[in-house]
Amino acid sequence: MKGRVAILGIFVADLAFEAPRLPMMGETLLGEGFRMGPGGKGSNQAVAAAKAGADVAFITRLGADAFGEIALATWSEAGVDTATVVRDTARPTGAAFIFVSTRDGNNAIIVNAGAAGAIGPADLDAARDAIEGARVFVTQLEQPIDAAARGLAIARAAGVTTILNPAPAADLSDEILALCDYVTPNESEAAALTGIAVDTVEDARAAADRLIARGVGRAVLTLGERGALYHDGRDAVLVPAFSAGPVRDTTGAGDAFNGGFATALAEGADPLAAVRFACATGSLSVTRPGAAAAMPTRAEIDALLQGAPAR
Repeated sequence: MKGRVAILGIFVADLAFEAPRLPMMGETLLGEGFRMGPGGKGSNQAVAAAKAGADVAFITRLGADAFGEIALATWSEAGVDTATVVRDTARPTGAAFIFVSTRDGNNAIIVNAGAAGAIGPADLDAARDAIEGARVFVTQLEQPIDAAARGLAIARAAGVTTILNPAPAADLSDEILALCDYVTPNESEAAALTGIAVDTVEDARAAADRLIARGVGRAVLTLGERGALYHDGRDAVLVPAFSAGPVRDTTGAGDAFNGGFATALAEGADPLAAVRFACATGSLSVTRPGAAAAMPTRAEIDALLQGAPAR
């Protein structure tokens, strides 16, 4: 049975350039590839969750422009509910510059939220029915923090499970963290929130301890090819990544993880099973180029869970 997930976030048009390295200031490099496609952490997570099997409502703002039409087409194809999407005639749809290394597939990103940068608490109040009707609410930090905090508060008051993906890294109060049933940072985001450099699994455990001490219900730290560390305040478990094929592009891998995690929780999976489902989702996404375009289907995720060994 499908679980209902409400996601707050932004859409941006991803402009991805492939090259061996970033240029130095004043330098021009010839790229080895280019593509344009749908992106934005919240949008990617909405597409990931919908393709993984969730019933998804996405809360955002778009410009009334060509990039906005790309967003609507992307969500329509994935099956994302757009009833809570606002079209803003005064601001453009956001865009992102993405550098993808042809050496190892890693990426560096500059993003401008455009119309979604104007999302505020009033937008969350307007979307209250969608949030309260969900089993899981997810937000990130590409839109203003006060909007994320309002969404978390509405969800918490309604008994909806809350997930904060603290990306990009930001200075967050203990009051906001206390609204989170789950926080899902990567290594650098965990370091920014806790002051603990996350280089090893033991470091990840220490950072998770710090997050829980700050009021988070459970911490799930994504650790790239090592998988993810789940910590509930008592036990810490490393859930390994899966061998799904050669790594092509890591853009959107964290979004795939969060979309898969929210889907599994909304379906009633226990937290560790949800983290395993999320690891499979993320492991599949990095084997193909792009962000939203790389999100796997439920059939692909189930097949990997049932038949592929973990790394």
